[in-house]
Amino acid sequence: MHFNVKEDIVELTSKWTGERLPDGRPKVSDSDLEELRHLTLEEVWHPLYNRGYINQFEEHLLKLHDGHKMVGRAVTCSYIPARPDLEETVKKIGTSEGRKGTCNQWVIDTLVEGDVVVADMFDKIYEGTFVGGNLATAISNRTRTGGAVIWGGIRDLEQIEGIKGLQIYYRGVDPTPIKNFVMTGFNSATKIGGAVCLPGDVVFGYGGGVIFIPSYLVKEVIESAKKSHAKDIFGFEMIKQGIYTTADVDIDVWTVEMLDDLTAFIKKDSRCENFREINWNQEYEEAKKYYACMG
Repeated sequence: MHFNVKEDIVELTSKWTGERLPDGRPKVSDSDLEELRHLTLEEVWHPLYNRGYINQFEEHLLKLHDGHKMVGRAVTCSYIPARPDLEETVKKIGTSEGRKGTCNQWVIDTLVEGDVVVADMFDKIYEGTFVGGNLATAISNRTRTGGAVIWGGIRDLEQIEGIKGLQIYYRGVDPTPIKNFVMTGFNSATKIGGAVCLPGDVVFGYGGGVIFIPSYLVKEVIESAKKSHAKDIFGFEMIKQGIYTTADVDIDVWTVEMLDDLTAFIKKDSRCENFREINWNQEYEEAKKYYACMG
């Protein structure tokens, strides 16, 4: 048994074919992370759901700050209640790997810019406070734009709220220090509530919850989400002007005529400047086939 093993991480994320971080996690590009920051949670969720990734979203979480979008690469860790013989074994393994402190500190000591800690603390809040003021400060300093998602507790809430730019999703607050827990996985598959996360997934947190985007699907998600965003801008405007109804806009397959109006709108409307390179050929082909079958 070992923790944060590069070969295991590479095997676990084998669908990723791009650059990797030194620990083996997929390195989704900074430019893709920035693209995601301009999209909504629903826009990001939809292509994953259509792909069969139905266990990627968890909403039963509190958040440190309202109106703060969190986007970063997942560093995962999993814990269970302590058992003396298992705890002894895990401490020996940690010592042999040069790790210091408690096994929540092991994770935080490895973070780099753009990371987000994803910690399954088995919904432990009393004596399950994964971070307090010191460790939250360390997360902020190491990740810069990242944060944490904790299926468990935090402490020192007033101190943590004062850390500029930090976002944390968590289950509850308790003044007790963390105790009676042991690590079972570090950069392995983990879960937050009903959502599954692999190391290097992109963590997308905003408003009502958190989505874990498989690294190899990030570009596909961005393209699909940008199309949804452009269609929404167009659709809202057409409804306001009375050109199309909600029934027209809400259908799954738009007509060729609507797609013509959409592409013309994108070319001239300043709100769509970032969407002018989108290729709509697939949507045109789908429209032709669908309405040909409809007679």
